[in-house]
Amino acid sequence: MCEVEKPAATNHSKDVGIDLGFKTVAAASDGFDLDDGNFYRDLEVRLGDAQRRGDKRAVKTIHARIKNRRKDSLHKYSRAVVDGAGGVFVGNISANWQISSGKGKSVNDMGWSKLRNILKYKCDHAGVAYAEVFEAYTTQDCSCCLARTGPKGVEELNTRRWTCSECGAEHLRDRNAAINIARLGRQTLAAKADGSPVL
Repeated sequence: MCEVEKPAATNHSKDVGIDLGFKTVAAASDGFDLDDGNFYRDLEVRLGDAQRRGDKRAVKTIHARIKNRRKDSLHKYSRAVVDGAGGVFVGNISANWQISSGKGKSVNDMGWSKLRNILKYKCDHAGVAYAEVFEAYTTQDCSCCLARTGPKGVEELNTRRWTCSECGAEHLRDRNAAINIARLGRQTLAAKADGSPVL
């Protein structure tokens, strides 16, 4: 049985795949996750009260606090990721599509686009490889045998753990996706290096 749940030891030669999501802001292939994404929702009630009172100063202060909390969390997480990696690869989940589907507050609270931008410039500065990869089927493909046996469709969105029916590997949904994203990232870099088309 393939073992996929143990975090890898920190070293600068490892590749880290990152799956962005709602349950966890960023789930990494090495087990180092960013869980807390409720930067806005934690202060939503206080913000609403201030807006109803017409207290512009309080509204401005709360918005600044939300922004600073999000920025601080994303910077600390990205620094830890980049410092321990030789390559960082992130799924290309579309924030605009998620917003148009009615999840605007959650998407803005997570700060996916900001996290990708921060990771990219920190990787560039540190000489660490960075790429965004097409993440379709990364939650469904077994990261051990690559069989597409994982949870499918809207009805299985809440399935967080699953077992591959082909090889018997047990997976955490987001961790499995992150491992697949790391694999796709390595393939993307290899294809660019030898001039092959990136699929």
